[in-house]
Amino acid sequence: MNAPTEFARAVCPHDCPDTCAMRVTVEGGRAIKVVGDPEHPPTQGALCTKVSRYAERVHHPNRLTTPMKRVGRKGEGRFEPISWDEALELAAARLSEIASRAPEAILPYSYAGTMGLVQGDSIAQRFFHKLGASQLDRTICAAAGAAGLKYTYGASLGMLTEFFSESEVILIWGSNPIASNLHFWTRAQEAKRRGARLIAIDPYRSLTAEKCHQHIALKPGTDAALALGMMNVLITENRLDHAYIAAHTLGFAELKVRALSYSPARVADICGIDEQVVVDLARLYGSTRKSAIRMNYGLQRVRGGGNAVRAIASLPSLTGAWRERAGGALLSSSGWAPVDSHALQRPDLMPGWPTKPSRVINMNAIGDALLHPGGAAFGPKVEAMIVYNSNPVAVAPDSERVAAGFAREDLFTIVLEHFQTDTADYADLLLPATTQLEHLDVHKSYGHTHVMVNLPAIAAVGDARPNTEIFRDLARRMGIEEPALYESDETVAQAAFRWQDKTLEGVDWNTLKQTGWAKLNLPDAPFAEGGFRTPSGKCEFYSERLAQQGLDPLPDYLPPYESADGAPELAARYPLAMISPPARNFLNSTFVNIESLRSTEGVPHLDIHPVDARQRKIVDGDQVRIFNDRGSMQARARVTDKAREGLVVGLSIWWKKLAPDGRNANQVTSQALTDLGGSATFYDCLVEVERA
Repeated sequence: MNAPTEFARAVCPHDCPDTCAMRVTVEGGRAIKVVGDPEHPPTQGALCTKVSRYAERVHHPNRLTTPMKRVGRKGEGRFEPISWDEALELAAARLSEIASRAPEAILPYSYAGTMGLVQGDSIAQRFFHKLGASQLDRTICAAAGAAGLKYTYGASLGMLTEFFSESEVILIWGSNPIASNLHFWTRAQEAKRRGARLIAIDPYRSLTAEKCHQHIALKPGTDAALALGMMNVLITENRLDHAYIAAHTLGFAELKVRALSYSPARVADICGIDEQVVVDLARLYGSTRKSAIRMNYGLQRVRGGGNAVRAIASLPSLTGAWRERAGGALLSSSGWAPVDSHALQRPDLMPGWPTKPSRVINMNAIGDALLHPGGAAFGPKVEAMIVYNSNPVAVAPDSERVAAGFAREDLFTIVLEHFQTDTADYADLLLPATTQLEHLDVHKSYGHTHVMVNLPAIAAVGDARPNTEIFRDLARRMGIEEPALYESDETVAQAAFRWQDKTLEGVDWNTLKQTGWAKLNLPDAPFAEGGFRTPSGKCEFYSERLAQQGLDPLPDYLPPYESADGAPELAARYPLAMISPPARNFLNSTFVNIESLRSTEGVPHLDIHPVDARQRKIVDGDQVRIFNDRGSMQARARVTDKAREGLVVGLSIWWKKLAPDGRNANQVTSQALTDLGGSATFYDCLVEVERA
């Protein structure tokens, strides 16, 4: 007799603005099919190619299903299976010993392997806070942009995605939504069919840029200069909404002085584009209030990333675009969701809270942190790490130092994972975690304005356990009696949102579980009458909070650390800028081990302009070496004018062990941090390229 077919609702957990609703077909306890939920308005029944293969990932033959103990050298990847009892006893004994004398020598490392609020950083954070462990500054992806929005709008807020379909001009700025924001692209295409003009602003002619009316290929890291040049034209040609500026902005007089110093000619020189392009872009943008900007995080992965977001985010307030629901800007909508982070993470459990919280280590500097000898300035040497929801040996910058740090024999490392990743190869203990189809979670989105619930569709595969359960088990074995560590996943999920917030009016935990999602109660044009979340309630061109920190209160252009402007001697040795945006079939380092997706990507490639290739005697298909002082990697050259002259593009992020030379793009990236937010500068990178 055939097992009955069941259907379950779920949420895509991955680091993507779409946060899709999924329908899961289950037969005999196995997920056999995952599709987009047609009833969820943002998803509209469509999933990306990657997540359409999610069942393949859940039931992959290489899935970790039992705890493992290292038996080889670190990095060698040799393990033997052990029981959960043995694994927890080993972990508890080592962590208890360290915590008893130097709790800050224990460091968590996690990021967005799941965007879920429960399996992300709820019980895990409570565990580390109660121990008094070091805190991780989780800034690797979006912190510069988030800071830029905070000092301009007051939070990560923006226009509502569904109304891009009504826009008349759309600037797709530092984004490739065909690969990374599919459901926004659907709405942009709808606007295009209605007559909207689409402009891609990106150093690389991506799949998206190829389908826009115009592609502006500026130099990497010069976005702020272009935005300030647009302001210059808007001001000098009086394409401004003076009433909106007077009522709903702060610091226009000061911004005007700054913008007038960025003439189109100066901006053209900085950005490496024609002067008329700057003028025409500003005129087009200022021709209608239904001008919309969709930023993404690539543009803020440079020294001046926070300032770039501040400058671009200021544009809609100059033209009054916020008055229209089809006007404005969007980088992230995550700030609309009334998440109760304090209730989820309980920072009050830290022994020194709030006057003397635990030491903070920036995740982008994990290589230096692990190799640092210690000392009073830095604090105790990191002796133990627990890695979950991340793969730092592949994804963190300056990878040679990261791998060297993880290779320390005196570093006790626990990794919670689905697969034996590059980082897992360095673990002392490898613990199998559940996937999204096997546990409870709740989600907000940074690309739409729904909150969502994920209910388990199948039982845990093998002996896998949810992150929350693993941290509860660890706490129990260590004899920690704090009740907050033992709350159930459902209790934690109920605490995730401030249900009394007006954006959730009429919604509670039970109704959310029944319906699967709830749209936040927001006005169609959220800033039509101002109401920004800054201290002034206005869009702050001038930020007093930045001034009080000794920082520039106005947005400005900061040359990349690694550029002819920022470091001419370095640029003489390494004359090519390199960026490493996501490959279409990978999501950060997730899905790289799914054979069907990896075979579509083929091998690591490097796109190089014909002029740059000719100077180096490189022809299409050559194996090339990309290098700088930090390290090197190899890739197959694709000679193409998709990369502007002086730029090379390596689509990422490959697992090192699955790349032919055992390396990836982060061999050459830097641990330097952005101007605001302490974020990573992955796209602020100079290299040279030669035939291998």
